[in-house]
Amino acid sequence: MTQAPQASIDKLAEREALYPELGRALRTTVAFMVPLILGHYGLLKGPVVFAAIAAQNVALIDIRGDYGVRLGLLLGKALILTAATWLGCMVGGSLVAAVLATALIAVGMGLWRHLSADYGPSVAAASALLFLIALATPELPSAHVARYAFCGALWGVALQASFWPFRPQHPLRQSLAETWLAVGELFAALALEDERDETTRQHDIAQKEAVLRSALDHTSALLAPAGATPPSRLQQRLDALNLTAARLATRVGAFNTAFEALRPGPEFAQLATAVQPVFTSLTNTARTVALAVVSRQPAHLATAEVRLSRLTNLIAVLQARITSHAVTSPRCTELVQLLRQVAAQVAALLPQLSATSDRAAESGAFSLELFDLDAWTLRPFAATLNQSRRIDPALVRFTARLAVLLMVGVGLFEYWHLPRGYWLPLTIVVVLQPDYGSTRQRAAQRLIGTLIGGILASLLLWLKLPALVLLAATAATIFGFAYMLRKNYALAVFFITLMIVLLTEASNAVTLEFTISRLVATAAGGGLAMLAALLFWPVWERQRFPAYLADALRANRVYLQLLQARLTAGGSYDAPAIAAKRRVETANGVVFASLQRMAADPKHQQYGLTQAAAIANGNQRLTRALTTIALHLT
Repeated sequence: MTQAPQASIDKLAEREALYPELGRALRTTVAFMVPLILGHYGLLKGPVVFAAIAAQNVALIDIRGDYGVRLGLLLGKALILTAATWLGCMVGGSLVAAVLATALIAVGMGLWRHLSADYGPSVAAASALLFLIALATPELPSAHVARYAFCGALWGVALQASFWPFRPQHPLRQSLAETWLAVGELFAALALEDERDETTRQHDIAQKEAVLRSALDHTSALLAPAGATPPSRLQQRLDALNLTAARLATRVGAFNTAFEALRPGPEFAQLATAVQPVFTSLTNTARTVALAVVSRQPAHLATAEVRLSRLTNLIAVLQARITSHAVTSPRCTELVQLLRQVAAQVAALLPQLSATSDRAAESGAFSLELFDLDAWTLRPFAATLNQSRRIDPALVRFTARLAVLLMVGVGLFEYWHLPRGYWLPLTIVVVLQPDYGSTRQRAAQRLIGTLIGGILASLLLWLKLPALVLLAATAATIFGFAYMLRKNYALAVFFITLMIVLLTEASNAVTLEFTISRLVATAAGGGLAMLAALLFWPVWERQRFPAYLADALRANRVYLQLLQARLTAGGSYDAPAIAAKRRVETANGVVFASLQRMAADPKHQQYGLTQAAAIANGNQRLTRALTTIALHLT
């Protein structure tokens, strides 16, 4: 009876190490609720709402990278949220000043997105939320409100930092684990024995290849030493594992390409039953490696050793099967050679993994890796930001569209003094995205979640529940938002709407008219966002796709020419060849992302989508074939 609960707990712990949704939700809830509870009991006398929202938004964000970068980004976000709060209080009550300040906030939102694609959207949304709530409370002294927001943000920073000493929070291990998870997802996409048709299977493979390329590049950038500083021993070991992930994925992908070439003949069906167990074992092994890297627990290392041994045996069985077919089918000879390369990478995995876990016997809750000086000086803070002066034209259009809509929304609720009228521009912030496809895809989720959450929150307030019950309900909503944010966006929006209504309207008398006005403002904001995405300086992917495709075709041409030169004059699969492969894989990823956005555009803007997809798929198949050739270079 005790084994089943223990197994469930172990499974939950393993998932939390790889996907820390539960830890993030708990951290965010604590950050949010402490200011509210202190305010409820009179220990804080002031606008604790701003402290709670600022703390929640700082605690929610997951930052990858060294500790100096984390601290710098968190403090930067704290200052931005404080400035937005102060500005909202300063201009509240003045129509002209409020509209001009809104334009400034919108430009800032575009700037944060330009500086960081990973963290910019979070900073943009949080700063807009605090600005709009502050704008609706002009009676509060601006300096006092800003001080509360800043203290709340610092509380969020402190809470974030308190988790850093624990093992799953090491700045490099989590990133490397994400790379190995991406490797596992790619191997899972290669599966032969499932219900997908071949078109869907190839689409999944292309998507996972792009995700893996991005993860590999991101981890490589994090592991790169700063300036002339030599890499630490830990960096070297993690970099070796990252390189093995790239090599293993490349060789398994090449094997799959060569194996698919057998499909018209009988050999494919005869060998598929032996190939599928290898793909399954590769998937499980990659995920176990990710867990062992991030947890550094001896039990996980032992599990990885067992799975690597099983994988080695399955590869040996497959080699024997393919060798027996090679006598009658020369095409199988290439499979044997590629499988040997896969086996060589698998053999190198266990020593590398053991080397990265050499501190697994440490006792205590804290990892000494926290005190590695190199972990604080891996690279300069500025290197984490996009410092290019060239701004994406699509982002410029989005910022202009956002600025105009927000100015209109703020102007309406300031001019008519609408009660809680900030829901109109706030919904615009939530719904509007840089391209029409993204706006349309999530608009329904956002609007439905916002409307249902608002109605339920009003019902709770109409019941006039005790303050402690409302506090508990607020804690549940913030936990649900943080936990569901990456799992189910519609539910996350539902929870955050509940939270905002409970937080900002609990002290007011809730009437039917009051509730309807908020719901109308929400619906109007969503409708304006959709209309603007369709009509106001829209960005159609069909106009941008040709340039992306041309880049991918040129990258493939360079890759082909380089391999041709190697085959003609002699040469190996060296650094220039690997760099060319990376460039073309990155370009292919951009092309397929563009295709997905084009498929979400209006039908009349999808002209040529089928032909574009055919060219993109053909170009990617060529890349895979070239990589298979490259692996035969000596």
